[in-house]
Amino acid sequence: MVTPRQDPASLVRTWPEALTWRRTVAGRVVFTNGVFDLLHPGHVDLLRGARAAGDALVVGINSDDSVSRLKGPQRPVRPAAERAYVLAALAVVDCVVVFEQDTPLDLVRYLEPDVIVKGGDYSPATIVGAAEVSARGGSVLVIPLTPGQSTTAIIEKLRGS
Repeated sequence: MVTPRQDPASLVRTWPEALTWRRTVAGRVVFTNGVFDLLHPGHVDLLRGARAAGDALVVGINSDDSVSRLKGPQRPVRPAAERAYVLAALAVVDCVVVFEQDTPLDLVRYLEPDVIVKGGDYSPATIVGAAEVSARGGSVLVIPLTPGQSTTAIIEKLRGS
């Protein structure tokens, strides 16, 4: 029998709500971040790997304005509220927080996770917030990319490119 989880909307938290949640978590809190515009198997693999690295997983997602600055005016495809809700519905995700900045550095400093995780297109030296997590005794983890999985490729395919 499957036990229903709480409403995904309740796992999408403001920064202060996320900090309060973080202070109640027993064990290691893992942090990852991204746009998560069109959820695909590569995202699922990243999130599963991140969650396996600790006791709770918080996912930071770029705000719509941040995505547009980073990816161009045609992005995001879906607004932050929808992206956050879909992520929060996944069993491996315990908390979702939207950040307005172009990087999650301020959010990492604010939440002080024990582990920071990114996909294989990063190295520990290029992960924003890795130095801060390491300096507090935390760890940095790079999850290998899932071959053939890319939001940009999905969008290009949908556009017929």
